[in-house]
Parts: sequence; structure tokens; C-alpha cells
Amino acid sequence: MSATGILPTYQRFVNGMPVPLRRSFPSRVRSVICMVVVTFCLICFTTFFYLPEFKNSGGRVESMYKVYDQIKRSGPDLLIPPPPQLDDTHSKEAQRIFRHEDDAKNDPHIIGDREKLKAKIEEDHELKVLERPDQAVTEKKEPGVPSGAVVTTIAPGPSKNYPIRQGGEDSDDAVRKKRDKVKDMMKHAWENYVRYAWGKNELKPVSKRGHSHSVFGTQPLGASILDGLDTLYIMGMMDEFNQGREWVAKELDVDNVLSDVSVFEVNIRFVGGLLTCYALTGDTIFRDKAQQIADKLLPAFNTPTGIPNALVNFKTGSSKNYGWASGSSSILSEFGTLHLEMAYLSDVTGNTIYRNKVDKVRQVLSQIDKPNGLYPNYLNPRSGKWGQHHMSMGALGDSFYEYLLKAWLQSSKEDTEARQMFDDAMAAVMKHMLQTSPSGLSYFAELKFDRVEHKMDHLACFSGGLLALAAKTLNNDMSARYMDVAKQITHTCHESYDRSYTKLGPESFRFTEGAEARALKSSEKYYILRPEVIESYFYLYRLTKDEKYRDWGWEAVQALEKYCRAPGGYSGLKNVYSEEPQQDDVQQSFFLAETLKYLYLLFSDDNLFPFDQWVFNTEAHPLPIKGVNPFYRESV
Repeated sequence: MSATGILPTYQRFVNGMPVPLRRSFPSRVRSVICMVVVTFCLICFTTFFYLPEFKNSGGRVESMYKVYDQIKRSGPDLLIPPPPQLDDTHSKEAQRIFRHEDDAKNDPHIIGDREKLKAKIEEDHELKVLERPDQAVTEKKEPGVPSGAVVTTIAPGPSKNYPIRQGGEDSDDAVRKKRDKVKDMMKHAWENYVRYAWGKNELKPVSKRGHSHSVFGTQPLGASILDGLDTLYIMGMMDEFNQGREWVAKELDVDNVLSDVSVFEVNIRFVGGLLTCYALTGDTIFRDKAQQIADKLLPAFNTPTGIPNALVNFKTGSSKNYGWASGSSSILSEFGTLHLEMAYLSDVTGNTIYRNKVDKVRQVLSQIDKPNGLYPNYLNPRSGKWGQHHMSMGALGDSFYEYLLKAWLQSSKEDTEARQMFDDAMAAVMKHMLQTSPSGLSYFAELKFDRVEHKMDHLACFSGGLLALAAKTLNNDMSARYMDVAKQITHTCHESYDRSYTKLGPESFRFTEGAEARALKSSEKYYILRPEVIESYFYLYRLTKDEKYRDWGWEAVQALEKYCRAPGGYSGLKNVYSEEPQQDDVQQSFFLAETLKYLYLLFSDDNLFPFDQWVFNTEAHPLPIKGVNPFYRESV
């Protein structure tokens, strides 16, 4: 080590002699290093001046989106949002690239990928490339539709472009105000259901909570939503309608319903209500949900005769009848009130299974022997024989007769078998069941074998409107008789209202020497917001233009407001003859579907759901008449 050096140095020695230090690389190494440097410079030069990605900023962005588009085509589920903060030019380029080429427009897989891509792009608020339309018309192959068939429908989603409800305003200002009052009643009933029982089956308007113990079982199925939606639409309450539509689309799920539910009630309220909404709007979510629910009802038809059982479990598919129903028989008014909905569902889906099921029921009923031409209320689905010979135009029988006439109307009068069965049945009913009280009131009594029971149900009061409709739709030798009886029955039903303190009618009323059109048993004195009397007012006014039917309807409105209105909605009454009747604390779903709808239509002009275009199911859900109404929306 040198004494004067700052840092140590090392000296090589060879054979004791010092060797000079090498201060440069050998020539071979220098050549290699030089080649590496030249190559690196060449690469940098070429990259900077010749690669398209670096020519300009637009090229860089275009290349990025080309790569992104390739990833998108390879697997749309792997997409990430595109780079943000692009100027308008780049946004237009992105819009062009994100749209699929014309040759892929009709590929259902690509259409689905495009929708996923749109959703992902919209998550980036700084790049607004695409706008979601309010309404889109799509063409797609539907499940169950014959090969080659195409159904044109409105894509799912609330839309401002639903068919506009027009007309119906009466020229009389006083009548319009009455209709507006009914709409206010609907608003009160609906808003309180939303506030206190949303998603539950029904509302308890006094205690302000949901009511679940009903014909739908204990699980919440939104019965009041499904039953009331078309009433909201008809009344022009579109915000409320869209609110209900969102629930149907996102919350309605019948796959895990564990309790037994009524096939009849689910059909007329759920399937019927959804099919009406589909007919009115073309929104496929309603049709698809109706089909899902109807599929859950099909196991009930798996009996030796094809006559369905009364109850079905959506989860297990098991079905059964009520134990009290004459040896576990099926009930006439239930298995005979499926035709309108199932036939229409087959036509709008292209799946014939639903129509086939109800046609089988019709075949059994048309061929079976009938005592005195009458239909007993009970039929055993295993043996195909009648149960107890109990006949009624009220509970257990009523809507079977209704659907014979209306199936004929729905078919544009081509289902002549249904009309003939109706006329034959009415001839027997008028011969054996139509009675006249000492004071001249006409009513349909009940028969138990050959014994006459001089009692008529509130439910049977629909028959006034039914017979009036029968009289006007076919001019035959029975028409005059039908209309005459229709007026008499409707008058009697009004008397059952007028003879109570509340001016609302009891569940059943009797005809004896001491009392006529009055309930005598405490178990018959209640009123649960039923619509049948008002239903007949509606039909009789439409078909006769007699103003007394509107007057009677307005009396009912005033009575409902005085005795049934509660802070949380509308309630039934336990005794219509009481000066201070106690409310039963249930707002039935049919109050929204039927009672308020019929009152609204009673104070509307005839062009709102004319009878030559629409037929109302037994839950007052209007269904279009085939072949004459463009809202029928039949699959082709």
C-alpha cells in the first residue's frame, strides 16, 4: 500500500516482475458491446417513427379499443370498463366499436352480450356512450312456440310508451266527479297497502299491518299487487302501476311456496291479473310471470279424469281436495272457472298445454249425465261421478256458468259448444231454481237434492249482469227472458242492500214469511267488500242506460265511505244491520280488482272497455276478444 495514496491499489506480478494494469476491454468484447448498442438504438428509432400506436394519440386510443373489442368478443363476462376521460372524438369511436356489426344483430347470444356490455359501460359516469331506450321492440323465439313462429312484443321494463288510456270521461260533469271520487278511493286503498303491507297478500287497515291468513296460504305472494295492477292502469295511476310492475319483475317468486294454495283463486287473481296487464301493455314480464304461475298449477290436473284438485303445493307439486267437500270432491265453481285464462295463455305463449287441460274439463262436463239438466256443486276427480246433489248460483257453483258464456264471447263466438251448454244450464236453472217471494222479489234459491232452500248468496248477485250480457250478445228466443230476469235479480240484490242499516248487503239473505232479502243468521250478516251487486249495476247500466243503476252505485260509494273507510284503507263489516258496525280489519284484494273497478267503469263512458272488444273474467280482469281486439297479442 502506498503511503501517499488515498485508496488502496493492487499490483499484479508475474515471475516477480510487475505487470501493467489493463484499462480497456479486449477487441472481441468491444465488438459485442457495440453491436448491442447499435441494435438497441435501431429498435428505439423504428418504434418511435414507424409503429402506428405511436404516430399520434388517436392511434393509441384506437388500438386500445381494438384490443378491448377483441377481449369483449372472446368473453364478455371478463370485461372491464374502458379508459375514462376521453374527449368527444374518442367517445364516438368507442360508440362505433362497442356496437356489433350488422351480421351479428340477430344472434341471441350476441344480443345478450351487448346488453351486458351496455350495463358495464354505464357504470362509468364519465363515458356516456350509449343510452337505454324507454321501449324496444324485439323479435325472438318463445319457448313452446311452434318452429318458425315469431312473437313481436314490447321488451320488459317500465315504459312511458305503454298504450295510453283514453276515453271513458262521461259528458256529465257530475258523473265525472263521481268517477274521480272512486279513483280517490283506489288511491287511499293502494297507498295504505304500500305503506303497511307491501308484498303481503292483503292489508289489515285498522291495525295497519299485513294480512296473510287467507286463501293464498300464509306466505306473502303480493296478492293485492297482482289483483290491483290493472285497476291502477285503467285509472291512469301510472306511477303506482310502475311501482307494482317493479315488484312483479324483481320480487315475485313462486318457486319456494311451501303452503297449499287454491288453484281457482291463483288462476283468477294472479294469472288473470297478469294476463290483463300483458294485454294492455305488451310488456312480456307479465306474460312470462303468468306462465310461470300457471305451470305451478298444472300438477293439480293429474287426476284420472283430468278434473283438477282444489289445492296445490307449488314447491312439491302435490295436490288435494278439501276434506269437507263431499268426500274430497272437486268444486264446480273452481274447476269450471279456468277456461278464459288458460285458453288465452295458450294463445299468447304458443303452448297448447293450458288449453288442452281445460278442454279436457269441458269434455267431462259436456258428456256427464246431469240431474234435471242441472250441475251439482261437487264432482269426484277420481271416479268422475257427482258428489252431493247441491246446486247453487252462489257459492260453489256461480262462476262456472259465467265462464260458459264468456268462453263463447272470448272465442269471438266460435266456441258454440260453450254457448249451448250455457243456454241449456240456464233453462234448467230458471225452471228449478228461480223463485218469486210473496212480495214479488225474484231470486235464485238453492237445491239440496230435491229440497228447495229459500236463500240467495251475495255471490249469486253477479247473475243479473251475466243474464243481461247473455241477452244482448245473441238475439235468440231466450233473449227477452234473460233480460227480464236480469233486471228482477238485480232489483232484489239492491233490496238486500237497501234493507240494511248500512245500505250494504249481507253475505246471504233469505226469503221467509216474516223477512225477505234479509239475513237471519248472525253468520250471514257480514259484508267483506264484495263486488257482485255493483258488477250487475255496471252491466245493467251499460246495456239498458237506465240511470237508476248509477244512482244505486253512488249509494254504495257513500256507504263504503261512511262505514268501511278506515285510516289505513277499507275494511269489511261484521254486521250490516248494526247502527255502529264493527269493522273486520281486512282489505280484500278483490276490493281493488273488482269493487272499485266496476264502480269506476259504472261512471265511465261505454268506450272504456266496450263489450264487443273485451270480456271480464270472474275477478274483473278484462281479457281481449280473439280476432277483433288488437290487444289480444296472439303468438303467430
